[in-house]
Amino acid sequence: MKKFIALTMALLLLLGLGASAFAADEPPAPPTEDPSGAAITVPDKIESIVVLAPSLAEMVVALGHGDQIVGYDTNCAGLEGLDPEAAQFDLAAPDMESLAALEPDLLLVSNMTLYDQTSPFDTLIDLGVCVACVPNSDSIADIERDIAFVAAVLGEEEAGEAIVADMQAEVDRLAAIGETIPEEDRKTVYFEISAAPYMYSFGSGVFLDEMLTLLGADNLLADQEGWLSVEAEAVVTGDPDVILTNVNYIDDPVGEILSREGWGGVTAIAEEQVYAIDNMASSLPDQNVVTAMEQMAQAIYPEYYAQ
Repeated sequence: MKKFIALTMALLLLLGLGASAFAADEPPAPPTEDPSGAAITVPDKIESIVVLAPSLAEMVVALGHGDQIVGYDTNCAGLEGLDPEAAQFDLAAPDMESLAALEPDLLLVSNMTLYDQTSPFDTLIDLGVCVACVPNSDSIADIERDIAFVAAVLGEEEAGEAIVADMQAEVDRLAAIGETIPEEDRKTVYFEISAAPYMYSFGSGVFLDEMLTLLGADNLLADQEGWLSVEAEAVVTGDPDVILTNVNYIDDPVGEILSREGWGGVTAIAEEQVYAIDNMASSLPDQNVVTAMEQMAQAIYPEYYAQ
């Protein structure tokens, strides 16, 4: 009897281990809701994708599915890995009939698309399109979360983990150097994302502000929150040590800042500490923000971040 019980327990244990091993080999279940909190049903097989956000397009390409993108918004034009002949759409108000005609398996959007309408994608969802909304993220951790989500939707969890790991390793490397910068060497930075006369920048609660802090710098406008319009007087009075700009719609944004009337007494102007940062890398909340972070580090503290 004891031998029978022992054999039975061994058999049950073996079956249990076998079931666990089998379960471990099964692919992870796809997400059932997107980062906006909406319920989604991810198709078993994704063969065609439309992306209405450059950051999401760069994620899809990095995950090896760029060749499945059959449509994207006009802001994505020129991004590496996208078919230049693919259909293009207006980011804020894409033509729904044209979208439906493509019959994509997956539509990825941000909160920049039809943000002022209620359930704008119901027609597409009724047609069987999986519509996933990934709102623009304001922190490095949330960007990494978004990468993991897109990877899970595409069934590329391991690739997503690798991208996030590489991204975080670079952030950690730069932040470790930032921690060594003495208080007396810390610099105040004004980062301009729209030129005069309609200057625009950001306060706290934005991933670019987080990056400045990790690099050991102080955002001139950190006492305010979010993306914001800027008055020239605020910059002149704040007297930043360094000015960064990612403006790409004028020929010489650095020269334009250096020559602004009434700014001659600003330290960054007087010492010519004005630098251009890659527009796409610093504007899009995706894995490429580390490129912008490296450029920012080199511009602000070349003596600490020398290659």
